Amino acid sequence: MTTGTQNEEATAPDAAGSNGVAPASQVELTIGGMTCASCAARIEKKLNKVDGVTASVNFATEKAKVEYAGDLAPEDLIAVVEQTGYQASLPPKPEAARGEAIRAGGEHHVDGERPADGEHSAHGEDEHGRELQSLRSRVIISAILSAPVIALAMFSALQFDYWQWLSLTLAAPVVVWAGLPFHRAAWTNLKHGAATMDTLISMGTTAAMLWSLYALFFGTAGEPGMTHPFELTIARMDGSSNIYLEVATGVITFILLGRYFEARSKRRAGAALRALLELGAKEVSLLRDGREVRIPAAELAVDDAFVVRPGEKIATDGVIVEGSSAVDESMLTGESVPVEVGLGDRVVGATVNAGGRLVVRATRIGNDTQLAQMAKLVEDAQTGKAAVQRLADRVAGVFVPIAIAIAVAALGFWLGTGDPPAAAFTAAVAVLIIACPCALGLATPLALMVGTGRGAQIGVLIKGPEVLESTRKVDTIVLDKTGTVTTGQMTLVDVVVSDGTDKDEALRLAGALENASEHPIAQAIARGASEIVGELAPTESFENVEGMGVQGIIDGHAVVAGRESLLADWAQHLDPALKEAKAVAEREGKTAIAVGWDGAARAVLVIADAIKPTSKEAIGQLRALGLKPILLTGDNETVARSVAAEVGIDDVVAEVLPKDKVDVVRRLQGDGAVVAMVGDGVNDAAALAQADLGLAMGTGTDVAIEASDLTLVRGDLRAAADAIRLSRRTLSTIKTNLAWAFGYNTLAIPIAAAGLLNPMLAGAAMAFSSVSVVGNSLRLQRFTSANQDH
Repeated sequence: MTTGTQNEEATAPDAAGSNGVAPASQVELTIGGMTCASCAARIEKKLNKVDGVTASVNFATEKAKVEYAGDLAPEDLIAVVEQTGYQASLPPKPEAARGEAIRAGGEHHVDGERPADGEHSAHGEDEHGRELQSLRSRVIISAILSAPVIALAMFSALQFDYWQWLSLTLAAPVVVWAGLPFHRAAWTNLKHGAATMDTLISMGTTAAMLWSLYALFFGTAGEPGMTHPFELTIARMDGSSNIYLEVATGVITFILLGRYFEARSKRRAGAALRALLELGAKEVSLLRDGREVRIPAAELAVDDAFVVRPGEKIATDGVIVEGSSAVDESMLTGESVPVEVGLGDRVVGATVNAGGRLVVRATRIGNDTQLAQMAKLVEDAQTGKAAVQRLADRVAGVFVPIAIAIAVAALGFWLGTGDPPAAAFTAAVAVLIIACPCALGLATPLALMVGTGRGAQIGVLIKGPEVLESTRKVDTIVLDKTGTVTTGQMTLVDVVVSDGTDKDEALRLAGALENASEHPIAQAIARGASEIVGELAPTESFENVEGMGVQGIIDGHAVVAGRESLLADWAQHLDPALKEAKAVAEREGKTAIAVGWDGAARAVLVIADAIKPTSKEAIGQLRALGLKPILLTGDNETVARSVAAEVGIDDVVAEVLPKDKVDVVRRLQGDGAVVAMVGDGVNDAAALAQADLGLAMGTGTDVAIEASDLTLVRGDLRAAADAIRLSRRTLSTIKTNLAWAFGYNTLAIPIAAAGLLNPMLAGAAMAFSSVSVVGNSLRLQRFTSANQDH
């Protein structure tokens, strides 16, 4: 996995401009220690305060892209980040190749860049895995310990003689150990004069724990038979008979749960890059002194000659020096028809040899290959996304310091009025406890759990909460053609026969002949024929005429299929009706195969990437959601226009390469559009990552799925409309939940500051707030697909 490149341009005096200012350099830093989006915002703000620095920090990928000028060095930028209270490091430089390959004893070793990247990838993956496992352990253990604490506090019937001491025993590990990440982050924030949601969580839970300890050891709460009576009265009290352990454990458990889902989502950020690099061939047959030697693909050197057999992936970018074949380049270009290649033609690594044996001379290896460049495109698109500012974090920036200030003011006020210290501290601690938003811990993760669960039932997979904010604003949807609007597979779509010829007979003979060929178009004909006429007869004397077609004997008939010129060589000429059918098919961008037998041309078979039957309906549903559809494809203009007209799309951008797809998305964004992108291929991955909202067809490649924000399991484009509707509904639910959570805090804080917060009343209010969040979230289970037949 490529973790980013370090592009530190020369800043020597002779490289400076006429004004003596060195050109800007770029560096990508790996950031550690961030716990929320406001952390990323703080680092970005600190970096941008430095003269000559322009920085963008991405919380999701834990990276900072920094441009700097003047006498600054990357080490200075790292120091700024560390002074802010976080960690920063440069990505490791790839090892340089040793030069000439060592060829001895049948071995071939070149220490290139990819093994180093792989090692770093494995290290990064292990680190993220350990982080996720640690969070998972904390969530499970804190949930097991918290459940009885909360139950005992809420239900008087469960409160036996020494229940409070059992609660303390169970709560202590949750507050101290499970809550350690919050306490550690709060301490870091405190050292740098900052406050985040972590600060509020740590202060609230610590205050609840310490006051409970005071009440148990120095007040009356520790006496045998103590209960929390069910009273909903508002009255002043000194608090020495009340414990708040359920608040401390509940808040930590719920918010840890939210952090776990967040970490699991963040772990996928680099998965698209790993999946891209996994597409490459793992081994290659190196041609040395006329012999083939199997070596790891990473050890290939420039100018090495290697063999690619039918069905194998091409190991790296190169030029064909022997043989001819058809190469499936759809993963790079989106072009559904395999490309015929021969001597001197260029081929790209990770594409598939669909025909004959090839010998290829390597021209680019490692990070110079087109596959590696695509991985870099995906990474740049992901890292370039603006960091998502979570609603809770945005509000916390104001809410946290206000809550702390109110607690301090309440303490000072009641001490100043001559109230007993216990009563004054009760008011201050109550403010901190009530300000710690218990329902807020449920607001996002619960709605997300219900929404994603319902989505999975209807074939929509939502990756995380950061996905949802884009869906409400999306106004333009860019659709890849191959595999998204169309099936992505060559299909027999029409059979035109001359007068007196039976269609089934034409299919039976042409299908049997083509069944003996490995070519993708031949297989499409054979597959279509077998679906109509059943089992296909064996072929005798089969011959593949290179670049022209095939011929053979079927049940005593001499059959020829391929280009019109191949049939002409056998004096079999198309009649006017067949010529017209062939011309119409080619005008529509389809492939026409002429078929003749027994001395005459008798049929034209039309092959195309068939449009999915639901695509037209899906376009209508997307328009109904206020989205403007645009067809974007690597296919030629004729094919693209034909498909667009059939499904009802007006805007078409055709004949584009992967980088061009990214540029099209960027151009639309630059024009003010909020862009959703739907695709299924490797060639769509960078554009999916660049788009404000990426939707991948579940029938597509792993790379596209990992680079996207939403996955449409069925491969039915109508699911894109369902996905956007469900995402918007889930986001709306989260906003409503947050309103409940913060509304509860806003109303309850003045009561607490007045010293009137009865613990039972606080418990009931907290429970009501949480129940409202749960009930609101569960409403998402009633979401229904617009397509009831699925």
